[in-house]
Amino acid sequence: MTLTLFLIEAAGWIGAGLILGAYILLSAGKMQGSSPVYQWMNVIGAAGFILNSGYHGAIPSVAINVLWIGIGGFALWRIYKGAAAVQAIVQDA
Repeated sequence: MTLTLFLIEAAGWIGAGLILGAYILLSAGKMQGSSPVYQWMNVIGAAGFILNSGYHGAIPSVAINVLWIGIGGFALWRIYKGAAAVQAIVQDA
């Protein structure tokens, strides 16, 4: 196994672990869907899947994970936008 193939496979397994871990923590009530950590676990996990799937030519998996990153990115934008709004309100008070 070449170093490149090893890294591609590692990215896929780490991505799978992150997405599965996020889902387990959410389902167990240890994390909320509005948590930045939950969203980052999904975004980084999907990026790992994209690397692995793209290398292996699994285009449907690449496409769904690009959408997954888009959803997570939008959620993160809303989370950080909301946090900035709250901080502005607190500073004005």
